[in-house]
Amino acid sequence: MHSRAPLFTPVLIGGCAIILICFAIRSTFGVFQIPIAGEFGWLRAEFSLAIAIQNLAWGVGQPVFGAIAEKFGDRKAIILGAVLYAAGLVFSAYATTPGQHQLLEILVGFGIAGTGFGVILALVGRAASDEHRSMALGIVTAAGSAGQIVGPPLAEGLMAFMPWQTVFLVFAGMILAALFALPMLRAPKPARKTELEESMGEILGNTFRDPSFTLIFVGFFSCGYQLGFITAHFPAFVTELCGPITPGSMLHTIGITSTSALGAVSISLIGVANIAGTIYAGYLGKRFPKKYLLAGIYVGRTLAAAVFILVPITPLSVIVFSVVMGSLWLATVPLTSGLVGYIYGLRYMGTVYGIVFFSHQLGSFLGVWLGGWLYDIYGDYTAVWWVGVAVGALSAAVHLPVKESPLKDRMTCEITV
Repeated sequence: MHSRAPLFTPVLIGGCAIILICFAIRSTFGVFQIPIAGEFGWLRAEFSLAIAIQNLAWGVGQPVFGAIAEKFGDRKAIILGAVLYAAGLVFSAYATTPGQHQLLEILVGFGIAGTGFGVILALVGRAASDEHRSMALGIVTAAGSAGQIVGPPLAEGLMAFMPWQTVFLVFAGMILAALFALPMLRAPKPARKTELEESMGEILGNTFRDPSFTLIFVGFFSCGYQLGFITAHFPAFVTELCGPITPGSMLHTIGITSTSALGAVSISLIGVANIAGTIYAGYLGKRFPKKYLLAGIYVGRTLAAAVFILVPITPLSVIVFSVVMGSLWLATVPLTSGLVGYIYGLRYMGTVYGIVFFSHQLGSFLGVWLGGWLYDIYGDYTAVWWVGVAVGALSAAVHLPVKESPLKDRMTCEITV
């Protein structure tokens, strides 16, 4: 009697552990913005550029680490990423100029590429059965959200007892400790015989000629813009513009007594809501066309951002927005990676998804950098929010014409005809 393949495999569990730690630390950089800029007297744009460079380096490094994983092995790629990530954090603890921070964020960005979604999602995708692949990708993405829950409050808590430089050193140790999960990461070689016979050049050449790939690439841009901007600037935005926490209010009662604390908690709330959102997206991705689910998510994000900036910024509106945006936050990742794997195959999924993810990080770079630059010019973030609304609407539209069928099958049909 044939038994169903398990959902929770050692590869899935180990991948979740690494993603959780990687994103717990990655989600804290917005919390450091005001302390670091205040200590050195930097403009907001100078720190923002450092984080923007980190996001761009992450995007550039993603297809590189995907190719390293497929050429030399997933675990070697992860080890290299962890070492670069930890080194970037250690050196950043001793940096005292904007230029030094900006240069070192290249190391951090490449480190995130080696320990983040591109390598881990491809690894989990190859190890999962067809039945569980979409759900497994959703669970891994949700692990990143779990890291986002603990990361900002952990950073805030540690800075209450030690300088931010020491917190960076603690985080470097945590990244290296994540490598204890490596023995669990043994995935089978991919997939179909035809995929194994094709070279990376052949698959990439066919992929780049497919109009649907261009649409997916363009569509992922707004996801990065919105996530990059909110992660880097939302804590500062809330701290400066949100109304005061009233003594005796519910927030005050549970220990949120300042807008600074609310800014950190808001990022965690996004992570809490996103655990449910990404798992549910993975569940739906097996049952409905992924392109329509992605279009719906981008419409939801666009409306949430537009309403948020049109109403008064209060503690309640911050919490509501965090929960709504959080439910849609990384829900795009299991659907986009699943779409890439389904259309272009699993053999070089890490590299192909890494190239798509580069668009995400271009958007993230623009969202982070533009946020700081326009803030220094106008003194607020209003224009940056509206750009996010516009690119979100664009992403919703461009996913609709995507041909959601294996490229290999489409090419075979064209040859036959």
